[in-house]
Amino acid sequence: MWNVNNPGTTVSTTFFLSLVFSPLEVLRFATLTQPHVSTTISLLHLRLYQTLNLKPLIFPPMYQSMNLSVSSNFTHRSLLESRFPIFSTGFRKSVNLKPPRVSSGPESNDSGHETLTDKLIHLLRAVPDWADEIKERGMQQKRSLYTHEKWVEHRSSLRHVRHLLSSFSSRVILSLIPPVFFFTSVAVVIASYNSAVALDWLPGIFPILRSSSLPYQLTAPALALLLVFRTEASYSRYEEGRKAWVGIIAGTNDLARQVICSVDSSGDELIIKDLLLRYIAAFPVALKCHVIYGSDIARDLRNLIEADDLSLILQAKHRPRCVIEFISQSIQLLKLDDAKRDLLESKMLHLHEGIGVCEQLMGIPIPLSYTRLTSRFLVFWHLTLPIILWDECHWIVVPATFISAASLFCIEEVGVLIEEPFPMLALDELCDLVHSNIQEAVKSEKVIRNRIIAKIKLHEFKHSSNGRHRS
Repeated sequence: MWNVNNPGTTVSTTFFLSLVFSPLEVLRFATLTQPHVSTTISLLHLRLYQTLNLKPLIFPPMYQSMNLSVSSNFTHRSLLESRFPIFSTGFRKSVNLKPPRVSSGPESNDSGHETLTDKLIHLLRAVPDWADEIKERGMQQKRSLYTHEKWVEHRSSLRHVRHLLSSFSSRVILSLIPPVFFFTSVAVVIASYNSAVALDWLPGIFPILRSSSLPYQLTAPALALLLVFRTEASYSRYEEGRKAWVGIIAGTNDLARQVICSVDSSGDELIIKDLLLRYIAAFPVALKCHVIYGSDIARDLRNLIEADDLSLILQAKHRPRCVIEFISQSIQLLKLDDAKRDLLESKMLHLHEGIGVCEQLMGIPIPLSYTRLTSRFLVFWHLTLPIILWDECHWIVVPATFISAASLFCIEEVGVLIEEPFPMLALDELCDLVHSNIQEAVKSEKVIRNRIIAKIKLHEFKHSSNGRHRS
């Protein structure tokens, strides 16, 4: 029989209890039965928890105040180390008897489950995150203006082959990988289940998933209209953004032309004129960085304006309007009559209108209810498509679902991409074009003026004062 006064029995019993009960309950049991072996049991329990890689043992303060090596009720530490080699100095260093931490609830070993859940979520999100990264990297890629050579290539009869070969590098197609493969996998699962039921591999209570195709025939036009209207609304936003930037570039060039023609190139006027032209060239760049995510305005404006002006622009909350303020103050400092000054001020109206249109397109998307409705309709459609097509197609539902998802989600993805128009436009080249146009206008101003003056003098020289031609 079990003898409560036998220390060996107490050690053995408490050791096995430590596999089930908490450290505090084991320590209380050992203290009540054999006080002189409670230290042995406690340290044995600690070593067990360390070996099993469990949470560190934390004693309440009442047990931390005990002197485990000096009290006469406990076995001396050196004796324990000589009898039990597991209680070594290295182990003593690993045991951390700290005060208990205050927690909002009972302690539980959920860290492992949370880690496993996080790993599972990370694994499931790996492919979508990879596709989104490629898509966002493509959104930040610089676009180029079309030249005559590009237009010839664009309308080439071999364009279909070229487009097909570049499919695997298209960010639109790569972004379709998560939804298309998900719905294809659902089709595989449904086809496998129906095949198992048809072959009597499952009990008779499991029905075959099938349905009439009439609801799909009735709702197919609605889905088509949703996709068409969604894409058309996105293209309207793209066209509005393109027209806004056409007006901005035209207004900037016109303002620069008026400054070059109206301001004298002598004395202080020349200094203000040079600064004003720099500010005008900097405005499209500032607006481009304002509407395109990830732009580096400091790098783009470094070669256009001076460092002190750039620092002031970088500190401003609204940088395009700060550049407009530089332009306005420079115009006010010019020695012009009121008519010319009012004309220059009126040219800035196009710049303000451009800011308003761009901010409206950036801040107000297509109504989210419309976007969500289209997305939900597509998801529900492809989740139930294998059930609808099973009677007619059987395992052909897998490639049919793949083709349907790839086609319809591709149309929806294009609408989402062009809904934000500015990354689709060649704004970098447009800004560079404005800068080069201003520089060319400044260089050609003196040449053209001197040539015209020379022609006037030549004309006066060829004609005498009495109107006769001098040969």
